[in-house]
Amino acid sequence: MNRPTRLMASAIVASAALLLTACGSGGSDNGTADTARGASDGDEKASASADATSQPDGTKRPEIKLPKSFQVDFTGWKNSDPQLQAILDDGKERLLSSYSAIIKRDPQYDGFTFYNTSDALRTGTTWIKQFTDDDLTLIGKGRVYRPQPRISPDGSGTLFYCVDESKGSTKDRKTGEVTHTPAKTALVLYRTKLSKSDDGVWKTTTVQTEPGACK
Repeated sequence: MNRPTRLMASAIVASAALLLTACGSGGSDNGTADTARGASDGDEKASASADATSQPDGTKRPEIKLPKSFQVDFTGWKNSDPQLQAILDDGKERLLSSYSAIIKRDPQYDGFTFYNTSDALRTGTTWIKQFTDDDLTLIGKGRVYRPQPRISPDGSGTLFYCVDESKGSTKDRKTGEVTHTPAKTALVLYRTKLSKSDDGVWKTTTVQTEPGACK
């Protein structure tokens, strides 16, 4: 298996076709348009990145933690619409859970399986396994910005956002070798679809990425 050279941009995609950008009603508070293109905007001791909480729907979410050696900042991750904010909240935790699964060396990490289902769970597990099989972990920083949550007429959700991987790297746990994210692919566009479960959790069903798409 080829070693992952990009930090977070998945080599695994849910399908060959790109998701449609027309996603029904809703929008984010930060004035983004229908596309996210053009966005400009050491040790493994765990520090909390999200506390275990019960959302207004009453469902308790798992606590997702990242180590001090790898942290993620979310910019503009607020929306005045409670429904869209719920998509942002669960979408954020899904992304954090995927990083945590790599660092924990656990493709079946319960935080990851909580927020993912269908194709996102299958392909995401395979992607995480690429890191764990090669004994790689994540170090540095990631920045997630310009989120675009939408709710479609059929009640499903979409969440597009950009991830800046330029300050993130992979590290070989045995040799200590560090591989930096190539600059030309460091700004990654994520396209995700979500479905609201019976207990009110927005679970991600598909994930697609386009490295270098957020200029």
